[in-house]
Amino acid sequence: MRPRLNDNAEKRILVDVNPYRTRVMLLENGVPVEFYMERRSKERIVGNIYKGRVQNVLPGMYAAFVNINEEKNAFLYAGDIKPDSALLEGEQIEGKLTPSMICDIIKTGQDIMIQIVKEPMGTKGARASTQISLPGRTLVFLPTVDFIGISKRIANESERKRLKSIVADMLPEGTGVIVRTAAEGLDEDMIRADLGSLVSEWEQIKRRYNEGRSPKLIHKEDSLVFRTVRDVFTPSVSELVVNDAKTRELIASLVDPALASRITLYEEDVPLFEHYGAEREIDAALSRKVWLKSGAYIVIDQTEALTSIDVNTGKYVGNVSLGRTIVETNKEAAAEIARQLRLRDIGGIVIIDFIDMEDPHDREDVIAALNEHLRSDSTKSIVLGMTQLGLVEVTRKKLGANISSQLQCDCPVCGGSGKIMSYETTAIKIRGEIVSRIRQDRGIAGFEITACPEVIRLLDEYSGEEFSAIPELGLMKIVKHPDPTCHPEHFHIKNI
Repeated sequence: MRPRLNDNAEKRILVDVNPYRTRVMLLENGVPVEFYMERRSKERIVGNIYKGRVQNVLPGMYAAFVNINEEKNAFLYAGDIKPDSALLEGEQIEGKLTPSMICDIIKTGQDIMIQIVKEPMGTKGARASTQISLPGRTLVFLPTVDFIGISKRIANESERKRLKSIVADMLPEGTGVIVRTAAEGLDEDMIRADLGSLVSEWEQIKRRYNEGRSPKLIHKEDSLVFRTVRDVFTPSVSELVVNDAKTRELIASLVDPALASRITLYEEDVPLFEHYGAEREIDAALSRKVWLKSGAYIVIDQTEALTSIDVNTGKYVGNVSLGRTIVETNKEAAAEIARQLRLRDIGGIVIIDFIDMEDPHDREDVIAALNEHLRSDSTKSIVLGMTQLGLVEVTRKKLGANISSQLQCDCPVCGGSGKIMSYETTAIKIRGEIVSRIRQDRGIAGFEITACPEVIRLLDEYSGEEFSAIPELGLMKIVKHPDPTCHPEHFHIKNI
């Protein structure tokens, strides 16, 4: 989680806690815009630090796979390796790595400290890096990088210089830091305390790395509640509403008294998310079609490679001109697309098919509107512009599983494709199988056919025509068994 950019909106955080999961929803002006969930049975691993063991090195892929004692090995790309890290065995190597050099600094069976930077997705394992970062309330400590960065949101130049001077004087040699927006205006003692805590945490991580065998977890990222307090619950948030008394006490103990007074314990009979309309928004975020207030709609299709978003006028007919109607629809869609990207946590490549606009100025206005709405997104997004085909390309940083993969699984009927064979297609396949068997064995007395009821109905409907087309069937015994539990694509034919 990173600081939000939209400070003008009225913000409220909802924290829903039960024994099975924790859910967090961020509302801006009463509208849900970001959703996070953590299940007890499947906690996220981004931010975790492991003492891993290199399983194999692949120069051709410019990468290595590291055993971290998870279901899949972590993927370590050469660009995420710091060559002169003290925790890598062998000689220090300066400059950029080449495929052949990977084998020189990483060996199969070697122990290595890595941090997970991207969750495992589908068939892919987690992505890892040797460049460690430890986030705090006001700082992000970079123990392996000599660098000082200041949040771009701190615009005042004198404040930027003050903060840089403060951290430069207290940083351990050879380490770095990124000063977060939350540090703006704070005195040196508070920043020093935060850095001291992070440095102490790093010393403990190094100690655990040097103890015991690999692979093993040596540092676990904070829970969702802690991350929410650290990254989202800032002075720009007007209220944090939580439905669990113990969690409320925990949050209050982690924040300044000024923020503690903004924490509300929700004790109503109606569930918290339902009361604020968040439950309804989660259900809507799992749908392909999203209706806009004007009557237009967008269709979102997610694949492993990219996400496509199509904009349609739908019921919206406008009241001025066709050109104006299209621009207004596209601008409204741009705002909703930016919200859906945040709410669904869609990452990677996004292709948007806005309604065609002939005027170049209109296209620029729509892209500018999209850029403006994406500024509220805490995850880095880049609008690459419009292609010659009129498609807008967007990239959004992908860190973890999106809302669909967290809450849904592949359909047991269609297997995740979204479609199945029609009943007619299955009936025709049954006919083909019967014809093939008759041609191969003239001594067959008949068949027993088991299929779903709708397929059996179609077979009965077409049976008269089949007897004339295949005379042999008229002399055979045909027994049909409709089975409501049978998959629409599946059937069983038994010779009699």
